[in-house]
Amino acid sequence: MAEDISWQDRLEEQLPLLGHRNWIVVADAAYPWQTAPGVETVSTGAEQIEVVKAVFAAVDRALHVRPIVYIDAELSFLMEEDAKGINGYRGELIAALTGRTVKEMPHEEIIAKLDAAGRAFHILLLKTTLTLPYTSVFLELDCGYWSPEAEQRLRAVFKP
Repeated sequence: MAEDISWQDRLEEQLPLLGHRNWIVVADAAYPWQTAPGVETVSTGAEQIEVVKAVFAAVDRALHVRPIVYIDAELSFLMEEDAKGINGYRGELIAALTGRTVKEMPHEEIIAKLDAAGRAFHILLLKTTLTLPYTSVFLELDCGYWSPEAEQRLRAVFKP
């Protein structure tokens, strides 16, 4: 990332280019720097919840995409004694995700989906300063103006 562009500007610049099958990941500090050519990692220097809220605000303004949200299933099982601050973080995350459908999956399953997508589609990974495990928030972008139900109806009548 160029030094003179903020992560917020990077998000706003790329969002119009992103579409169905692209991903935006808001990652914790220990998330690895992926080497797949489709993955762009941006260090935000910002707190996780701040970035999560900003990403959802930007995606919500975009008419062409809607997010399918994934979080690590392991997050629900972390104990405060092992990850100091996790209870407070979970509360903040729940508040930030209010009103959204969230899919919980084991971390490795989400990573497998992300890896597969990264072979063909762009992934914007926004790395935050959060130092708690299993806290990344994954947004798989879907078409904002075409529903899964409409696609099913089309596939029921379309026979190539």
